Amino acid sequence: MDRESSSDEEDDRRNLINQNERPPTTTTTKSSPKRSTFQIDDDDDDNEFRHGISTNARHISLPKFSFNKRYLFAIFLPLFIIIVYFTTDFRSMFQTGVSNVKFDSSADRMRESELHALYLLRQQQLGLLHLWNNSLFSPVNSTSNSSSSSSPLFEDFKSAMFKQISLNKQIQQVLLSTHEYGKYRDLEDNVTGSTLGSYGYDRCRKVDQKLSERKTVEWKPRSDKYLFAICVSGQMSNHLICLEKHMFFAALLNRVLVIPSTKVDYEFHRVLDIDHINKCLGRKAVVTFEEFSEAKKKHLHIDKFVCYFSLPQLCFMDDERVKKLKALGVSMNKLEPAWVEDVKKPTKRTMQDVVAKFSSNDDVIAIGDVFFADMEQDLVMQPGGPIAHHCKTLIEPSRLIMITAQRFIQTFLGERFIALHFRRHGFLKFCNAKQPSCFFPIPQAADCIGRVAERANTPVIYLSTDAAESETRLLQSLVVSNGKAVPLVKRPARNSAEKWDALLYRHGLEEDPQVEAMLDKTICAMSTVFIGASGSTFTEDILRLRKDWGTASLCDEYLCQGEQPNFIADNE
Repeated sequence: MDRESSSDEEDDRRNLINQNERPPTTTTTKSSPKRSTFQIDDDDDDNEFRHGISTNARHISLPKFSFNKRYLFAIFLPLFIIIVYFTTDFRSMFQTGVSNVKFDSSADRMRESELHALYLLRQQQLGLLHLWNNSLFSPVNSTSNSSSSSSPLFEDFKSAMFKQISLNKQIQQVLLSTHEYGKYRDLEDNVTGSTLGSYGYDRCRKVDQKLSERKTVEWKPRSDKYLFAICVSGQMSNHLICLEKHMFFAALLNRVLVIPSTKVDYEFHRVLDIDHINKCLGRKAVVTFEEFSEAKKKHLHIDKFVCYFSLPQLCFMDDERVKKLKALGVSMNKLEPAWVEDVKKPTKRTMQDVVAKFSSNDDVIAIGDVFFADMEQDLVMQPGGPIAHHCKTLIEPSRLIMITAQRFIQTFLGERFIALHFRRHGFLKFCNAKQPSCFFPIPQAADCIGRVAERANTPVIYLSTDAAESETRLLQSLVVSNGKAVPLVKRPARNSAEKWDALLYRHGLEEDPQVEAMLDKTICAMSTVFIGASGSTFTEDILRLRKDWGTASLCDEYLCQGEQPNFIADNE
């Protein structure tokens, strides 16, 4: 048994050595060299392979694998192809320069066409600019041209020309955007900017008020001489115009103006800033009735009462007005006419006429209603009025109303907007009594409004009106500018969530018709363009404020100015 086991071990050892050793090969033999136990070959026998493994498994630890390069190549080639397929853009990879060569000729022709178009646009621009310069600065017949150049037709012509020049420039910029011609683009901007930027153009630009040519008189009142203002005709707007003319009279007569009492006239202190007037003048020239009463120690007597108009009634002073003055403790002498003057046909008067007829040594004088007075209209109608002062205007809305109007504009309208005074209530009969009538059918009015909106190029219209809701709804549906409906904005009803009108409520000025009317005037006076109602003093007071504040526009006009209603009803 021992001998058999020992012989088996020797055989195993001998076999192991023979398997691990590699005998030298000779070139003379054709027999294949011995292979290792784990070498894979096509000539190996399955039985010998299994026998080698079972016999030598206990005596080896790490076998050595030997793979043929062909197998490695066969394994990794498909993996490489898959990776390349999913990570490579074959469309761009295999795109050659042939296509570029094919289309180079057409691209060059397109580029040449664009450059030629730029050249033609440039020539057109130079021609338009030449025509523009000649239309604005033609030296021939400068006197006649000054009147014709301000006509609406000429302004429309200049507006259309400016739009064409701007359109030409935009087209050039679009064509240049596809080319890398930075120097040429800068040159284009510089030429166009220097040509138009020096004076620019806006069809609805502000009116030059020529303040340097303004002629004024100094108001230096004597502190013990008073002029009692009497204004009785019309509503608030009429009284404000009357009050402004009384200030002119007081300046000519060197007297302090007494604002009427709220018991006989409107509550001016709720809509006007009386202190503003005195600050602008630099002296105490206007006093309230209460201040006048205090200064006169309750001895309220009008020493001389002179009427500017004698027909159809002296000073428009009816018995009711006289009773109201007496109820205040004001006594007066008999009314005296200064001259024969009819309200319906007022005579043009000069400053010298006023001084000659109304001068007096009496302490307190009163002049009857001067609303219709035709005296030095050139001075009265100039920006800022006829009196020298340091402000834009003397009679303007109170500070609270001004701020409220600004807050409303900031909330609802924005910087550019049209304001429309569309008077309707009681205006039909009034206008039809005039020649021509000023009461227009709503479709015709909407067409006129739309044309102004197109010229002004504003997105919204503020509507100040007393018209019924049925009329304003129809008007809103018809007002169109450049194919788009233009919204009409009215002051909304009180809403606690909105804060634009909080100042009025905080100071007890809410729901006051006169305050609301003055607020409407202020908003309209701050607009970009204003469309007014012919024959309305409400409109005239807005125009005065726009002129004084410098907000008047070349596009300001009366509704359907220069036209007549396309239908007029018969009179009663």
